[in-house]
Amino acid sequence: MTKKGNWVIIGRHTVIEAIDSGQPIDKVLIDRQANLNEVVEKCQKLEIPVQKVPKEKLDKFGANHQGIAAFRSQVEYTSLEDLVPHLFDQGIIPLLMMLDRVTDVGNFGAISRSVEVLGADGLVFPAKETAQLNADAVKRSSGALLRIPLCRVRDLVSAVRFLKESGVTVIAADGRGTTPLHEVDFKQPMAIIMGSEGQGVAPELLRIVDHIVVIPQAGEMDSLNVSVAAGIMLYEAQRQRLPV
Repeated sequence: MTKKGNWVIIGRHTVIEAIDSGQPIDKVLIDRQANLNEVVEKCQKLEIPVQKVPKEKLDKFGANHQGIAAFRSQVEYTSLEDLVPHLFDQGIIPLLMMLDRVTDVGNFGAISRSVEVLGADGLVFPAKETAQLNADAVKRSSGALLRIPLCRVRDLVSAVRFLKESGVTVIAADGRGTTPLHEVDFKQPMAIIMGSEGQGVAPELLRIVDHIVVIPQAGEMDSLNVSVAAGIMLYEAQRQRLPV
């Protein structure tokens, strides 16, 4: 069955089969009163978000839900741990965009479109506190979400540490930065973190990145829209990487 552009899978055995068969799952809803520890453990291992909800919410999907429903994703996911070595093996200097709690579907779609158009190698985002990648998100991205590697990770702190250990420089775009954008060397392996629409990049990420970068501004407004700022960052990266 479908609900707002998402495929919804209901029933314990059906959901478990979908997870075990490797189908891309956006999130799983579980009745607060149900004992489904096996499913929760599977989801935690695969970094699939789980939400405990009242039984009444599940009833909307049909009477035979058995306390559980799963939203099948409209997109496919790639492991960050597989993507980065693959890029290096192919002789590609990685350029990744990382999104910290970007929950607006329009912004997420616009950024993914910039990632595709400006030649970045993938989009990295946390399993929780992120926009739901449903049919609407795919539409808003003009299909870019179907063309670029998408890495859904348990948390960005661990992802940043993995990238740095892999030889990738990680920068954060934030108004509190001291490094102007034009001084960043984008010819090296690079990952760019863009922060949430309201709060910017989380402090725990700012503490571990290599540089905090600011986009110089001439106007008086405090900041740029996150999707616009992401496009500017990626354009500068492309400009530096193009052959002279």
